Amino acid sequence: MAIRRDINYINKDFTEYRSQLINYSQTYFPTTYTDFSETSPGMMFIEQAAYIGDVLSFYLDNQVQENYVQYARQNDNLFQLSYMYGYKPKVTSLASTEVDFYQVVPSKTSASIQIPDYDYALYVNANTVVSTRTGTATNFAIENPIDFTVSSSDNPTTVSVAQITNDEPSQFLLKKSTRAFSGDIQAIQFTFGAPQEFATVNIVASNIAGIIDCTDSDGNKWYEVNYLGEEQVYDSIKNTNINDPNNYATGNDTPYLLQTKAVQNRFATRFINDSTLQLQFGAGSPLSTTEEIIPNPANVGIGLPFGQDKLTSAYSPTNFVFTNTYGVAPTNTTLTIRYYVGGGVTSNILSNTLTNPDTSTIQFIKSNLNQTVSQTVFNSIATNNPNAASGGSDGDSIEEIRQNIISNFGSQMRNVTADDYLVRTLSMPSTYGTISKAFTQKPNAENSNTTLDIFVLSVDNNNNLTTASTTLKNNLKTYLNQYRMIGDSLSIRDAFVINIGIDFEVITLPNYNNNKVLGDCIVALQRYFSLSRWQINQPILLNPLFVLLDEIEGVQTVKTINISNLAGLTKGYSEWAYDINGATQNGTIFPSLDPSIFEVKYPNSDIKGQVVAI
Repeated sequence: MAIRRDINYINKDFTEYRSQLINYSQTYFPTTYTDFSETSPGMMFIEQAAYIGDVLSFYLDNQVQENYVQYARQNDNLFQLSYMYGYKPKVTSLASTEVDFYQVVPSKTSASIQIPDYDYALYVNANTVVSTRTGTATNFAIENPIDFTVSSSDNPTTVSVAQITNDEPSQFLLKKSTRAFSGDIQAIQFTFGAPQEFATVNIVASNIAGIIDCTDSDGNKWYEVNYLGEEQVYDSIKNTNINDPNNYATGNDTPYLLQTKAVQNRFATRFINDSTLQLQFGAGSPLSTTEEIIPNPANVGIGLPFGQDKLTSAYSPTNFVFTNTYGVAPTNTTLTIRYYVGGGVTSNILSNTLTNPDTSTIQFIKSNLNQTVSQTVFNSIATNNPNAASGGSDGDSIEEIRQNIISNFGSQMRNVTADDYLVRTLSMPSTYGTISKAFTQKPNAENSNTTLDIFVLSVDNNNNLTTASTTLKNNLKTYLNQYRMIGDSLSIRDAFVINIGIDFEVITLPNYNNNKVLGDCIVALQRYFSLSRWQINQPILLNPLFVLLDEIEGVQTVKTINISNLAGLTKGYSEWAYDINGATQNGTIFPSLDPSIFEVKYPNSDIKGQVVAI
């Protein structure tokens, strides 16, 4: 009969393994081996076994730990977990701003008056690059093409007189504005032969911000979707008589049409790690009858056999065009993929710096023009950004990925509560810019038509808080509309920045270097007031500040801590002044009634301290 062994499964480190092995040998082999001294051969084998057990236990625990969002520490594992929960980590975020394009055109006579001669109007292609001239050039690419012949309420052309000859306008200045994103445009090609189900390709590059477009050898466009089961995409086409005669006849103020359509050629993207973007394609064939792109009511219950219906079950509206191939696989073709690289905090450039356009992508719309005049017109091309760029940020840290996964999973792809809108705001794809801080609340006015106010802030190229640009806020509102509940009305508003300074006095212990203690105190306060630790409408608690400084080695007593408001644009601070003393109650400095955030803008100079005598 086999002897039942008593085995302890709880202890898992080297010392405990060693102790267990000794006890095991002494219990079950008392006479076989008795020399357990440190130098005995038997102890060598016991310790070797304990060593192996300790190593295996460590790696096993680590493997288990890396499967949980709240405990995972490896960047690659968090990337994989993020997609399991429906969150796409940000490797980098592009800054955005409005860019003005200028050109001069000659005048011509019409009805006895001088008007611009639009025969000399230029066309600027989408993704045309505009860069800074000073220092290391920062490139921005415009989102939409510019057609100086088109003017509408949402895409106006501003006309002004540029030159007067003999009391009559001889030249006119045309101006149009468009949105531009930071980053460089790069391209890569992949060749496909026989169809392969769910084929994948990898783009390896630093700071990949997103895909611009993808086309095959035949000129067909491939569309990026959130997941391969998503057939419906939004696509914009030029509003011409050929593309849409009905809208063209009644829509002179809409140069482009936004349409929804079902597509077979599609792909989904995911970051494998912070430098590898993977594209995955479908499994079907363009000739397959299973690739259904015609809406089928039977998929949602109408026309089902035996009187069955699905109306009592949850279903997705995309089931109207459900396919079982998840798009087609690229076959006997070469795909050309263009993508953005760059962005980051440094791309939040100052205003009036994007003055260097790439003219290689700009051309005249009409031909057979006067060569001398056309050359003068072409040489007149100029650009500028009246506002600073905002929205650029570096990629998610490990902790940011972890928290965003949890938050994104909690929102479940719809916005119901104010917290859902907050999570979705902070999760906006980096292609459209990045909101650094956000706060949601119900409107104060009872007669307001707004369901929810969303207060936002961005960061500049020095990682200081700044007002989000109009472009960035418009991007956010468009993005949130995808997840907005019917009946919800959103208002995107600016939060206020309250810049503060900190002055403190401490008494040091004997025999401690006063300068070192003072320096340690300043560093501790700089970390405490780091921007990443503060949110909109977060109050300042004074007691924790006293405790923080009191725990610094060498500090005997914290005598005073004074927080003051620093305001004034000429001094480099926010324009908003704030009564700190009036807002302080019971050791707490409260923010303003209008959503605001406290910021130590210049921590190296705005945090000051001194050592005083008892």
